[in-house]
Amino acid sequence: MTDYLVYDVFTARRHGGNPLAILPDARALPEDELQAIAREFNLSETVFLYPPENPAHTARLRIFTPTMEVPFAGHPTIGAAAMLAEAGLGPDMVLELGIGPLAARAAGGRASFTTSAPLQRLASPPPALVARALGTTPDRLAGAPEMASLGLAFTFTELADRATLAALAPDPAAFREGAAAFPASLDFAQYAFVDAGDRIHARMFAPLDNIPEDPATGSAAATLAALLADRRGGPVALTVHQGDDMGRPSVIEVEAGPGGVTVAGQAVRVMEGRLLR
Repeated sequence: MTDYLVYDVFTARRHGGNPLAILPDARALPEDELQAIAREFNLSETVFLYPPENPAHTARLRIFTPTMEVPFAGHPTIGAAAMLAEAGLGPDMVLELGIGPLAARAAGGRASFTTSAPLQRLASPPPALVARALGTTPDRLAGAPEMASLGLAFTFTELADRATLAALAPDPAAFREGAAAFPASLDFAQYAFVDAGDRIHARMFAPLDNIPEDPATGSAAATLAALLADRRGGPVALTVHQGDDMGRPSVIEVEAGPGGVTVAGQAVRVMEGRLLR
């Protein structure tokens, strides 16, 4: 039997934020069962922890969505760091991910990590296609969509106002069309946002990855901060509000500057149990 924990991430209260399944010691699990276990949890991500390859580091993380393994994701990194700190391995730590080692810090249910991965600008999907995917019209877009990545690709689209964001109704057929046209996007995940200076309201949709909507997407918030820092010509510090329109309010703090991008938030344990074999 293997123990598991479930944390709600990017929230200070249970049943908010983004739920995350954590397998604190995945060494006994067969490789060919990892994806099936993630599919069984059916959360946006499940993280499996292993001893680090570098003895000076804290842990190695493998992150799975319901359909695939991904090299990097924000809320699994925050949640795993919070759990490791509760286990006495903090506050400072280095976590090994598919994009390389990340410096992290966690204490008292709050965690942060910093990535220096370079911003990749991947494509400029047509506004009409993105509008169809989001379930809105091109005139409600406040800027040209841009596909970008700090380790995981999303299409970022600024919207005209908060009411437009709340009214989005994604069209999976348009997501399939976008994924075929832009294979680097993996599943044509869409991150729509309203820019109010240092306060961002956002929603993220990835229905082709069995994630109709994500309550909090730290990796996308990190990439958005890098994009906005480039656009504004200097460092940015943002508070990202996500999940409000699906009843799981989340708060992601993110800063982008010359030293990289730092993502921070809170996490709270809500469940624990065992996998049976």
